[in-house]
Amino acid sequence: MIGLFAFIFGAVIGSFLNVVIYRLPRGESVVFPASHCQSCNTALKPYHNIPIFSWLFLRGKCAFCSEKISIQYPIVEILSGLLFMSIFLKNDLTLATLGIALTFLTLLTLAMIDFYYKMVPDSLNLLALTLAIISVNDPQMLGLNFVNALLLAGGFTLLRFYLSYYLYARTKAFVKPTKKPSWVRNYNPMPLYFEAMGEGDIMVAATMGAIMGIQLSLVAVFLSALIALPAILFVRGEDAESKRLPFIPFLALAAYIVYMLETPILAYLKVLYA
Repeated sequence: MIGLFAFIFGAVIGSFLNVVIYRLPRGESVVFPASHCQSCNTALKPYHNIPIFSWLFLRGKCAFCSEKISIQYPIVEILSGLLFMSIFLKNDLTLATLGIALTFLTLLTLAMIDFYYKMVPDSLNLLALTLAIISVNDPQMLGLNFVNALLLAGGFTLLRFYLSYYLYARTKAFVKPTKKPSWVRNYNPMPLYFEAMGEGDIMVAATMGAIMGIQLSLVAVFLSALIALPAILFVRGEDAESKRLPFIPFLALAAYIVYMLETPILAYLKVLYA
């Protein structure tokens, strides 16, 4: 019964997350105006907003203009329900569990926005980090969560600088600078710096540290890199921006997998480093 209730509650939150995913990158309010069709702007009825079922009953089309509704909506609602349900089934029914579940739903939202728009809203990143730090059953854990978040953020920041310099050095070695145009006074044929990862990735790493601690977070980072490797092979584009791979979806997926498999992973690490 708890699992079913958690799934329904998570799916309802997922319906709101769809609004956040669509509106926040556009700088629109996530509260006003009320939900409406993105094509004909007609306000939706309450029964048009029932998570998952409304999309199925409407056959993926607007009830007013018959324009197609993205399959993203039921997918996000189903994923939100499954996330909520699995986390509540794994843990006790406490406020800390609620906070952790909301943290992962926020990471899901960040992953979707990063996937579609290659941007990471600071408001959501800070919300995820704050929820991760305060989601504790013992107030004494607040300090430990904060320290773990700082350690992961610091480690990712150092990694970012080293990788960025390495990429710059490699590019400089293989790319010949172009000739200076006669009409340009200050000309720099090569960028001074390459960003190997964004600041949003560092914040997500801090969130992982607060939720899972150092050991499990490092496992999650390694796993995210493994998951991302096949995707790198399929990245195509004519410019650097189109070739950039959004990394937060892989971090969020790896964090969830490691969190759910926490017990066997810790047991394996204990045997490995015994």
